Amino acid sequence: MNDDTIRLATIGRILRRRWRLLAVLAVVGALVGYGTSALLLPPRYTAEASVLLPGQWEERELLTQVDIATSSAVVDRAAAALHWKGVDGTELRDKVSAKADDGNIIKVSGTADTPERAQRLADQLAQQFVTFATRIAGGSTDPAADTATEALRKQVAKTNRRITELADAADPGQTVESVQTRTELEALRTGLADAMKKLEEANPATAKAGLVVMGPAPRPTGAAAPTRTQLIAGGALLFFLLAVVGHLATARMNRRLRTEPEIVAALGAPFLGTVDVPDERHGHQSQSHGARARLRRFLGTDTRWDLPAPLLSGDEAERRIRYRRVCTRLRNQLPAPRRLLVVVPEGDEIARLAAGQLVAESANDPRLRVVEVSADRPIVPDSDTESAALALLSAGNWTAAELAGIAEACADGGHELVGVVVAGTVHTRTTGKTADRLSDDATLTFAVHGHATGDPA
Repeated sequence: MNDDTIRLATIGRILRRRWRLLAVLAVVGALVGYGTSALLLPPRYTAEASVLLPGQWEERELLTQVDIATSSAVVDRAAAALHWKGVDGTELRDKVSAKADDGNIIKVSGTADTPERAQRLADQLAQQFVTFATRIAGGSTDPAADTATEALRKQVAKTNRRITELADAADPGQTVESVQTRTELEALRTGLADAMKKLEEANPATAKAGLVVMGPAPRPTGAAAPTRTQLIAGGALLFFLLAVVGHLATARMNRRLRTEPEIVAALGAPFLGTVDVPDERHGHQSQSHGARARLRRFLGTDTRWDLPAPLLSGDEAERRIRYRRVCTRLRNQLPAPRRLLVVVPEGDEIARLAAGQLVAESANDPRLRVVEVSADRPIVPDSDTESAALALLSAGNWTAAELAGIAEACADGGHELVGVVVAGTVHTRTTGKTADRLSDDATLTFAVHGHATGDPA
């Protein structure tokens, strides 16, 4: 797969053969997401209050009001009004925000660890924003300006009362003088009211300081993003995707040979055929009772996912035909006496089982002796009675360099490599037919001792 395009079939194969591992990693990712939400990103709640700005406002003026709403002056006043222990304006500055909305509305938001605190923060921020904006609208932040304006209003009201008193005290008769006096007093009252109205309209503090808080902030019903559920789901998805990508990257970097032509080219010997080994977890795994071995079996990492799925095999008689055909090719290829070493890479359990079956089927013609050699530093016994060697291995487990090393070790030991046999696993049919028994004279008697076995003859 190192040179092939990644296809959906490859992803499907990973999901089928590694679903337990992927599920475990997804659970681990979910736990990491939960831990992140509990320790680093606890649930947060955001409340939002709206402030209406009456009148005509330009866009740049609205942006200025947004900056004012989150300024240190407003946030510090809100922190002082809340009286939260250990919380000052500096800390609140990271928990508040503001934005301009349609209709001359400024929306201020506050974030806290509970819905109640978030609501209080938003309400207090909106109130302090309105107060502060009203004070600076006239160009002064001094409260004395508000006091002077209020005093002026009181003076106007007092003058209006005095005018009313003078009008009542005038001669109630219908003389020309009394009517003229009352008319002049009413004109004076009207002029005074008009002047006061124009003064208020000309005052910028009155024109654009009428900010209104549009009710209390609604109490949030759900946590702000990222929520705990989102972090848990995100952690599970992240670990799942990383596991799939890791499988694909490992397969792309894998240089082990998977096809018969590649194996034959690396060994430099003719291809004699393929033999089948029933997929029964290869015997040695059933002997592994350690916790690590049981964990690998549970997760499915004890078998390769990037190899083709084992094909469905016939009965035992059909499998024996493949072994006998290999023996026949050896008899036709080699002169008598035919004595060969069957070279099996150390750790290749499939090839080891296939070698035992091949020894049994050979019926001492040719005479086979099985040796296991290390793929890292292969050493083949020197030529004694055998004059040739047969390489038997499974696909997808060895690189071209390792197989070339085995071929060189055979040549160094004086053995001509006369052929290559590739062993693969197959699924057996579960039928009621009784498989043919091995003949009595072909009883499997070989056993592995170190790196070599004795001659079965």
